Amino acid sequence: MTETANVINGVDRDALNATLDAVRDQPELAQVTFTLGTSWAGGCRQTATTGEVRQAGHRVEDRTARYTLESDEPAALLGTDTAASPGEYVLQALAGCYAVTYAANAAARGIELSSLRLDMEVDFDLQGFLGLDKSVRPGAQEIRVTVHAESPNTSREGLQELTEAVQQRSPIRDTLANAVCVSTVLA
Repeated sequence: MTETANVINGVDRDALNATLDAVRDQPELAQVTFTLGTSWAGGCRQTATTGEVRQAGHRVEDRTARYTLESDEPAALLGTDTAASPGEYVLQALAGCYAVTYAANAAARGIELSSLRLDMEVDFDLQGFLGLDKSVRPGAQEIRVTVHAESPNTSREGLQELTEAVQQRSPIRDTLANAVCVSTVLA
């Protein structure tokens, strides 16, 4: 990746600073809503399409692209193994958020990343999902992330500090690590 003084890790530092200034001046700009519509495709399969993104309660007009995501389960878990599982999407969501959070926080600190790779695992105990043991929660039991990061201009200690900042600032990690209200209604 070619870098300039203004672009580090693919992040335009001028744009990052402009965003910081805009949110400082108008805190309501920090309020962002993502939307997704889904349809069950039978069995363990579902298809989802991304929807609009709203910032400060207003539709982000330049976000017109729509992306399709499909999920299924492996055959051993009653699926047909035609797509990634929801558990793998949880890891993908965390990985994507970590990548953004690493790139932006490193750029803000002047840290050049020459590589970033994440090895990730999530454990589930199906007794909760299957209703076999009420003491077992159906959600993930543990998520483990091993970070492999390299930088030509930062020490291992600097990368450790960056990793700690990423854990504190990643919205998806925070969502997974802390209780969040999920309201579900039948229309």
